[in-house]
Amino acid sequence: MKTVFLFSGQGSQYPGMGAELAEKYSAAKTILECGSDIMGFDLLKKLTDSTPEELAQTRLSQPAIFTTSLIALTAARENGIDNCAVAGHSLGEYAAMYASGMLSLEDAFKAIKLRSEAMAKAAESTGGAMAAVIGCDNETIEKVCSEVEGFVAPANYNSPVQTVIAGECAAVDAAVAKFGELGKRCVKLAVSAAFHTKLMQPAADEFKAAVSGFTFNAPNCDFYANLYGRKLEDFSDMPSYLAAHICSPVKFTDELNAMNEAGIEAYVELGPNKVLTGLVKKTFRGANAVNIENNDTLEKALAALKG
Repeated sequence: MKTVFLFSGQGSQYPGMGAELAEKYSAAKTILECGSDIMGFDLLKKLTDSTPEELAQTRLSQPAIFTTSLIALTAARENGIDNCAVAGHSLGEYAAMYASGMLSLEDAFKAIKLRSEAMAKAAESTGGAMAAVIGCDNETIEKVCSEVEGFVAPANYNSPVQTVIAGECAAVDAAVAKFGELGKRCVKLAVSAAFHTKLMQPAADEFKAAVSGFTFNAPNCDFYANLYGRKLEDFSDMPSYLAAHICSPVKFTDELNAMNEAGIEAYVELGPNKVLTGLVKKTFRGANAVNIENNDTLEKALAALKG
C-alpha cells in the first residue's frame, strides 16, 4: 500500500501529548534526550506539565509538536508501517525532513530551535492575527483580502472548504466582517502573529542565515512541499526554500491532490491531534486516513491499514 506520512503543524498541541508513546518505545528516549540538550529544557516535562497557554507559545509549541511527531514516527516504524512519501503542514515539514533522512536528529532540533525563536521574535515585533474561512472559494477570499484596508492575505490553503487568512489585526477583523456579510463563517485562531505572510520576513531572513551551514541530504522518499503544492525535486538550496516557507502560503490542498495523482493509497498523520487527517477526509471522500498520537490511535491505525 502506497503510504504517505503526514506531520502536524502548530496549533495542534495539547498537554500530555506524546507522553504515552514515549513511555512505551525506548527509541523515544534518544529523541527526548537529544531535543532536551539542544533546546535547553526537559522536553518530556514540558510535554506533560505545561498548561495549554504555555504550550501555545511559539518557542515551546514548535519543539513540543516536533518531538511528539518524531515519537509517533518511532511507534509507526516499530510496528511495521512503511511509507513511500512524506509531507508536513508548516512546522510539520521539519519532521518530514527528519523522517526522510534530509536532516539528522541533531540538526533537525537545532533548526527547530532557531526557527521557533526567529518566528517568536518577529511575531512579538509585528503582531498579527489569523482566521479560518469556512466554505468559501479562494477567488472570493483573495478578492476580499485585496479590498479591505491594511494587509491581509491567504496563508494556508488547507482544504476545498477551509482557507486560513493572516495579516494585521485590524485588516483580519475587517475581512472577517466582510465574510460575515457574505454569509461565510470565520473562526479566529488562537495566535498573535501572521504566520506564512510577508510580516514574517524578518524571521525568514534571520533563519536563512542561521541554517546556511547545515547539511541537507537528498530525501530517501518523495517529499511534498508546502511552498509549491507538489513533490519537491530540487534540494540544492534548502536554506532559501525554508526561508521562503516561513513567509509564503501553505498550499496543502494542492499537495494532497498531487499525492492522490501519484497513487497514494493511505495517509498516516504522525503527531498531536488529527487536524491533517480531517483535511484529507474533507478533500477526498472515503480516503484511508488515520492518525497516530497514542496507544489507542496506533491500534486503530494498524487495524485500518491492514484492512
